[in-house]
Amino acid sequence: MQVILAKSAGFCFGVKRAVEKVYEQIDSGRKIYTYGPIIHNEEVVRDLEERGVKVIEDEKELAGLKEGAVVIRSHGVPRRIYELIDQNGLECIDVTCPFVKRIHNIVEKESGEGRRIVIIGNDGHPEVEGIKGWSHTPAAVIESVKEAENFETDFSQPLCIVSQTTFNYNKFQELVEIFQKRGYNVTVVNTICNATEERQKEAGEIAAKVDAMIVIGGRHSSNTQKLYEICRGKCAATYFIQTLEDLHLELPKTAALVGITAGASTPNNIIEEVQNYVRINF
Repeated sequence: MQVILAKSAGFCFGVKRAVEKVYEQIDSGRKIYTYGPIIHNEEVVRDLEERGVKVIEDEKELAGLKEGAVVIRSHGVPRRIYELIDQNGLECIDVTCPFVKRIHNIVEKESGEGRRIVIIGNDGHPEVEGIKGWSHTPAAVIESVKEAENFETDFSQPLCIVSQTTFNYNKFQELVEIFQKRGYNVTVVNTICNATEERQKEAGEIAAKVDAMIVIGGRHSSNTQKLYEICRGKCAATYFIQTLEDLHLELPKTAALVGITAGASTPNNIIEEVQNYVRINF
């Protein structure tokens, strides 16, 4: 069995930076909290919890803290979370991904100049919730063609369209074109990060030429879900797993080539375990 491992598989720059920063804080003697899981990977979150790092699940829980350091994860947060941390006298360790921070700045500026913000992304996702929190006026979140076609606002109001960093690039383009064809005055800023575009493109290319494709990542990871959708469209035998324990391959007898990719929150050791297992056992 020949295995092709995507070069872009695993931690992206923003996630690697965030995770390393949390591990650096463990021996500081302070109480360390992360606002939400530091990444969408249960293995990493569990290891940090065992080392004393606690996850704050919501704003109400954050409001009850009176001491310690709060880590802002790579997904970013709304402006009001920074204000709450400051009001409570907590230390803020901000590891928001620079690509996400750029979106915050764009949204703050464009909404301040009178443009309504439209975010192409998954409503409810932590990154999208953070982006919404930097708009001076309520932002709209669009994920599907139907939502774009049904979107209604005053045509005299200009729009600024941005994207969740991990959104599917081709789908983003498709949704933007709908707004443009409907006659809206739009300013479009493609805020999908380069690493995401590269990862999605490479995954699609590998999936198109293999007999089976394995996508590794957390079940709550948006970017991993996108990878799975892309690969599933190219290769019917595509498997979405979190760890090696989830791998139950049913390969055709003629299968000779397997591809592997992984989401931005997947540690290298999990990728290596899956890769070695497939090479040895098939």
